[in-house]
Amino acid sequence: MKILVTGATGFLGTALCRRLGAQNYEIRALGSRDADLRVRGCLDQFKGPWDQIYHLAAWTQAGDFCLRNPGEQWIRNQQINTNVLEWWQSHQPQAKLISIGTSCAYSPDSLLSEEYYLTGVPIESLFTYAHTKRMLLVGQLALARQFGANWLTVVPSTLYGPGYHTDGRQMHFVFDLIRKILRGKHLGERVELWGNGYQKRELVYVEDFVSALVDLSKRVSNEVVNIGAGQDFTIREFAEMISFQVGFNHNQISYDESKYTGARAKRLETAKLRSLLPNWRQTPLHHGLKATVEWMQSEKNIWQSPPV
Repeated sequence: MKILVTGATGFLGTALCRRLGAQNYEIRALGSRDADLRVRGCLDQFKGPWDQIYHLAAWTQAGDFCLRNPGEQWIRNQQINTNVLEWWQSHQPQAKLISIGTSCAYSPDSLLSEEYYLTGVPIESLFTYAHTKRMLLVGQLALARQFGANWLTVVPSTLYGPGYHTDGRQMHFVFDLIRKILRGKHLGERVELWGNGYQKRELVYVEDFVSALVDLSKRVSNEVVNIGAGQDFTIREFAEMISFQVGFNHNQISYDESKYTGARAKRLETAKLRSLLPNWRQTPLHHGLKATVEWMQSEKNIWQSPPV
């Protein structure tokens, strides 16, 4: 099988390409240095023909990035997604397009279930990015309706595990928690977390996510599928678990309720996933956190550098 991957140098892309390579597929892994997806025709050189196209690339970061860059997020992501969709339809119509959605597309007033992905109003701070991902799905639906295109969209929970790519960006919450607690333990810094700590999140170990993603790519077409843990915890609970791994007193952590916190809760409904992949197994959270903490502890350049 011949597979092209956009966003291949990111955290998810690296893990996905490693898994696909282990299965002896022929892979073309594209990062931003290989193709500027904002430019029409940038993919024409990658002729294939491809059996699958994994579209992971997106212009975004964690934290309050979406709040500070809504205009640029709309333009850049619309350019990226439109160019990928056009190239797929025009030059690789035989390929199956597997794209990554976002949990922030769901309205906080509804169940985070696949049938509601395009309905309701996302939270204001993530409104623009949410709609670029919704528009990506709408594009896939339109091309499938007119040309019979074959696609799959998966919606992930927050991914975690060793090997997270920081490269100066704002970190997703769990990595930021680990970094702050490591700095509190080893550098004596005050550990202050954003919000009151009662907002809830769920995590999926990146290798588990990739396993589900690859299996779904073979079995499921023209569907949206959530890939989530099915269980969430408060930020305070995550902080306590990480503090235990690090050997830090979690009672020393303070919370700043004036800071940006994003969605109140983000637990995906996973009934469809469980029905499609009944044998999918997840790494226990305490094992995954232990591996992630140990990795970050060894990467001193990450946590010893001042936070972005």
